[in-house]
Amino acid sequence: MARTKTGGRFKRLPKGPNGGIQLMLIQSVDQLGNQGDVVEVKRGFAMNYLLPQGLATIATDHHSRMIEKHRNRLAELQQEKLGKLKDMATAISLQSITIEASANDEGTLYGSVGATEIIAALKQNDINLNADQIRLDGPLRDLGLYTVKVHVYQEIDTELKVWVVPQSDDEAG
Repeated sequence: MARTKTGGRFKRLPKGPNGGIQLMLIQSVDQLGNQGDVVEVKRGFAMNYLLPQGLATIATDHHSRMIEKHRNRLAELQQEKLGKLKDMATAISLQSITIEASANDEGTLYGSVGATEIIAALKQNDINLNADQIRLDGPLRDLGLYTVKVHVYQEIDTELKVWVVPQSDDEAG
């Protein structure tokens, strides 16, 4: 049962015409909708992600009026957020990170370099991203220079230069 706790008692979440949960987005969500949109999502997505993250609320007339009343302020906040994200995208595009990996004499890695290693390298430069923001065609399996696509936010994408080099232990030994 889709319920949410409000003031000590449980209130049912409204069902949409297709059987999902109908919510109003407090913030824009990639591939779902923009702030103020009423969307229908699966129960698990609503209960496990949208509601706990504060990205959506129950679609009521009161919330619609509140969104409409504060739409200008929300638009300003959204523009400010977009500006910061564009600055972050620019900072990422200026980055060139180096990841050391074990490789054989032909330059083939014993393992591979994936989004996790790229995120860890960016974190050392004070740039925090999620694994789903790194868009790899597949794991990097050879030494060399790669251009990796990074999806920062909705329509904000950039590229990052990733150098995969042999571990210095192997060169010294």
